[in-house]
Amino acid sequence: MQKTTVSPNTEPMTDEDRIAEFKEVAEEMPDDPEVRFGLAGAYLAAGQAENAVVEYRETIRLKPDYSAAHRGLGRALERLGRTAEAIVAYTHGLEVATKNGDLQTVKEIEVFLRRLQKPAG
Repeated sequence: MQKTTVSPNTEPMTDEDRIAEFKEVAEEMPDDPEVRFGLAGAYLAAGQAENAVVEYRETIRLKPDYSAAHRGLGRALERLGRTAEAIVAYTHGLEVATKNGDLQTVKEIEVFLRRLQKPAG
């Protein structure tokens, strides 16, 4: 399903359009963690979780203390059914977010971890 974003005075933007725009900027600014994070989010929104994992990992390589990137990596891994890896990513992200004082991300990651670690049944 192709999602669109509509801004005033512009044509609707599809997920593929967003990905293309972020890729273009990433080619010009390959070491910018914000750009890589945006590309990862565009991939995740488009249902391309494997590509999102690659970009979230690149974001973290560029900026290891980027707590939202750790959260995004966990979400992408979770969507791929890679629960054990998602738990590791979330756990590391929780440490980073706590160290940064990023309370909102701490709360979000705690919720994701509780959900994943809840016994089935």
